[in-house]
Amino acid sequence: MTDKEVFFEENGSLGLIKLNRPKALNALTLSMVRAIHPQMIKWEKSKSIKSVAIIAEGEKAFCAGGDIRALHDWGKNNDKKATGFYEEEYILNQYIKRYPKPYISFVNGIVMGGGVGLSVHGSHRIAGENYSFAMPETGIGLFPDVGGTYFLSRLKHNAGVYLALTGSRIKAQDAIFLGTANHFVHSKNFNDIIKALSQSDDVNSIIKQFEADPGKSDFEEISTLCNKVFAGDSIEKIISNLIKENSDLSKKFLSTIHTKSPTAIKIALKSLRLGSKLNFEECMKMEFRMVNRVMRDHDFYEGVRALIIDKDNKPNWSPEKINDVKDDFVNEFFNSLDNNELIFN
Repeated sequence: MTDKEVFFEENGSLGLIKLNRPKALNALTLSMVRAIHPQMIKWEKSKSIKSVAIIAEGEKAFCAGGDIRALHDWGKNNDKKATGFYEEEYILNQYIKRYPKPYISFVNGIVMGGGVGLSVHGSHRIAGENYSFAMPETGIGLFPDVGGTYFLSRLKHNAGVYLALTGSRIKAQDAIFLGTANHFVHSKNFNDIIKALSQSDDVNSIIKQFEADPGKSDFEEISTLCNKVFAGDSIEKIISNLIKENSDLSKKFLSTIHTKSPTAIKIALKSLRLGSKLNFEECMKMEFRMVNRVMRDHDFYEGVRALIIDKDNKPNWSPEKINDVKDDFVNEFFNSLDNNELIFN
């Protein structure tokens, strides 16, 4: 195995991307983004490559997100690499979303944040039996980005709001039910699909040969509750809904929400409500405005300190209470960047 962070193979008519940081749960780095994007452009132009697939080394994770520690350090030092990473990552997300050839992600294990951005926007999203999806950003003072404002806002039963505010994980069954994945295949068959794709461009027929029944979704059982309690247009309303519900599950949701950054959950909810009415590119531009502001705010650095660096799991959020996060402050995260707006090629 090479020590490269990502490497590429051309197998017949298939272009294959392999993430190769298994010891770091394949966390996405700036250099990986800068390698993947031009390679995909090359394959788009190639007449011999009919489809592109992405898979990861290791059994634990497809990709556990962006390299948060690096982003923390860059931001602390006012290094432009911090916002530069997000800019290049978001442009790659949009490119995957609009990719003209089939883009097949093979996801088994943990997929969070930046890993979701590499997989969920593609045409064919294959989940293996150990698929474990989460968008836990509000726990570190961030918000679900990489297109989260677009796809989470469109999930049924207010599932996107639930996932954004609680950071809860969902399994393969839930992913198929909600649509973050559209095929369930046992991971032992991944390589057989890749081999078949190298010999044929009939992607749908090939995947269908290996598809299995994922079983019943656990989320389906809580979908009615989520649809009801996460329907509010403010965090205060959602909290009120959860208190009124007064069930063990609603109490669990409430307790979880109170561990998150008050600022992050407020901007996350606003971004989802706005995102539901925007196209993909508009959502990505909004996210870029938001993340630029987040990188100048206290809570991101405090969240990373508490959960990733010191690991005391005791972040001191500022403002500390949800009621102290005022609308004017929230609105600042959505202000125009003037000449620094995200631009797609």
